Amino acid sequence: MLSAIAYFSCNMTDRSRQPLRHVLEQVLARHVPVRVEREGTIQAAVALVFASPPGQADRLMFIKRAVHEKDPWSGQMGFPGGRRDPADRDLRATVEREVREETGIDLGEGIHLGELDDLHPNIPALPPVVVRPFVYLFPAIPNTTPNEEIDEVFWYPVDEFQGRGERITVEVRGTRREVFGYRFDGNVVWGMTERILTPLLERIDGRFRT
Repeated sequence: MLSAIAYFSCNMTDRSRQPLRHVLEQVLARHVPVRVEREGTIQAAVALVFASPPGQADRLMFIKRAVHEKDPWSGQMGFPGGRRDPADRDLRATVEREVREETGIDLGEGIHLGELDDLHPNIPALPPVVVRPFVYLFPAIPNTTPNEEIDEVFWYPVDEFQGRGERITVEVRGTRREVFGYRFDGNVVWGMTERILTPLLERIDGRFRT
């Protein structure tokens, strides 16, 4: 059986023959999101913001969080989003508010394509959050105005995830851990962000991780 990385390389070109919007709509229409209902957890939401600029590669936005001693994800790569506020009517309202506050992007100007599985951290030391990922698509890369929570915004070409997955050693609160992730420009995409991203990439490319 082919490894996930090898299988990814074989199938990426098949996906590229179709517009990204068409592929994402098909994938999300077939997917029934898993929902996590647990007492004592904190609801949160993040956005996977794709962009398909005319004549350019499809891209996906990542943020690098600013370094802050009270932030459990300080300095890490991730997707924009945050915790649900009592005033938010639902988690979609949460993600649209948080993304606007963090990056200046109005998700209402993009296309809401669907939602992915709820997810929670695998590391007990992290807050008991349950995160719901939302998928949006823009016809061009929107302008961003990051706030003080964000160190930098990146738009990585979707096709460049081909062959990037690897085992990586990271340090979490003084403890070294080996994780699956992606390296870009000296940054590492891992943890919950990788656990959200990889299953979607696998569905896009019709492969199964081994």
